Amino acid sequence: MPQLSPLNWVLLFILFWVSVFTVSVLIWWSSKVFFRSEGSSFVTNLKENKWHW
Repeated sequence: MPQLSPLNWVLLFILFWVSVFTVSVLIWWSSKVFFRSEGSSFVTNLKENKWHW
């Protein structure tokens, strides 16, 4: 392992967890959109909106 300054270790730690969080959010979002796209009930719910906005 090369010698890194403490600031670089902190930045690497933050970069690692941000990337883990981003990948998990992308997996969650893709599964959510995939679930919505298959069901046709979402389109019918738009027609049955009671709020008129």
